[in-house]
Amino acid sequence: MSRRSEVLREMGLAPVWRLRTRKEAPAEVGDWIPLKSAVANCRACALHEGRTQTVFGVGDENADWMLIGEAPGAEEDRLGDPFVGQAGKLLDNMLAAIGLNRRENVYIANVLKCRPPGNRNPEPEEVAKCSPFLIRQIGLIQPKLIVAMGRFAAQTLLATDASIASLRGRVHQYQGVPLIVTYHPAYLLRNLPDKAKAWEDLVFARKTMRTL
Repeated sequence: MSRRSEVLREMGLAPVWRLRTRKEAPAEVGDWIPLKSAVANCRACALHEGRTQTVFGVGDENADWMLIGEAPGAEEDRLGDPFVGQAGKLLDNMLAAIGLNRRENVYIANVLKCRPPGNRNPEPEEVAKCSPFLIRQIGLIQPKLIVAMGRFAAQTLLATDASIASLRGRVHQYQGVPLIVTYHPAYLLRNLPDKAKAWEDLVFARKTMRTL
């Protein structure tokens, strides 16, 4: 049994869920209930000790677009939704610029479901413990396109230590799902010149989606 299978079993999420073809029926509401419960009650790593609540995800559970960030911040921890602070406002504006919003045909989640103390970077063990939840979310949603926002999201999904700069501008694959890499909105708030590059990534993503 693989380590990922063991972790899923320990979390009560076994058997390992595999991506279905898009021809199959969408996930039923009941498929989400045990996953949401497992996330809410997770004690797999020390992050649960400092959280206000877990941050599961938000949006259309049958979406074509899936946006994946890194970890909740202070506002996300307080409110329970991803991307609700200043970075969230920027993300909403970016989505609106290509005709999307977080409630229709878009699902947003993070690699980590709990906030790291002081918004520090995720630790490898935390990513390893939490990523099975994300894997299951991807499997249930069956997106046509994944947009990985930020270094930790991209490196986790692509199993690489490559930089964002080297991963941008091309279509990768995650278990058969096309994946595009861009900067995290929180990074863009600190590095305004790179907003133009993020816009290029979104335009590229929109063009890619039209071919799927």
